[in-house]
Amino acid sequence: MLQYDPLDCLPSAEDLPDSDDTPVDNELQDLIPGLLKAILAFVWADRMDWFFGVDMGIYYDPDQPAIAPDGFLSLGVERIIDENLRLAYLLWEEQRVPIMALEVISHQPGAEYNTKRKIYTQLEVLYYVIYSPHRQRKRTLEVYRLVDGKYQLQLGNPVWLPEVGLGIGSEIGTYQGITREWLYWYNEQGKRLLAPEERVQQAEQRAQLLAERLRSLGVDSDSLV
Repeated sequence: MLQYDPLDCLPSAEDLPDSDDTPVDNELQDLIPGLLKAILAFVWADRMDWFFGVDMGIYYDPDQPAIAPDGFLSLGVERIIDENLRLAYLLWEEQRVPIMALEVISHQPGAEYNTKRKIYTQLEVLYYVIYSPHRQRKRTLEVYRLVDGKYQLQLGNPVWLPEVGLGIGSEIGTYQGITREWLYWYNEQGKRLLAPEERVQQAEQRAQLLAERLRSLGVDSDSLV
């Protein structure tokens, strides 16, 4: 991890741009990490020691521009710092390197396999996830783990991330009414964690089944409210 001199006059988030000013070039680069964040907000609702950034600048050097993954997960940090939330992620303030960085490739790989990979290696980001939704022949999801200073491809789908306590993988599903391949979190048994709208649908189905069962027993469910 990079070291910072506490006596240096380091800028705050208010002094720096919110991101690297590079716009996302398709909806998937926003929706895919957004879904992962939304799932975590449910399964880790009682935890306040994590943060998932979407297209947010990570500042690792006060004299260098930020690097902005499509998504990143950091553990051991405050989930909410104040009512204005985070403007950017400054390593000299957070004192925690993200444990995972996610890049969603549009049509052609850009800096994901060179410049960004080198920076994530330098920062010692443990997991580097690259998702290429437009690939036809090769695997769309690549999960790399940093081993002895080099990223090694991890096999399987999903891939279990023991330090996170979750797995990450891809499969066909529906999110915001869109059915396609998405990235999801998984439990240790390899079971996919539900998206928010799936949880709502599941709760509605259970309520409907309960109401039907009560009606079959001659009980008015409205009288129980």
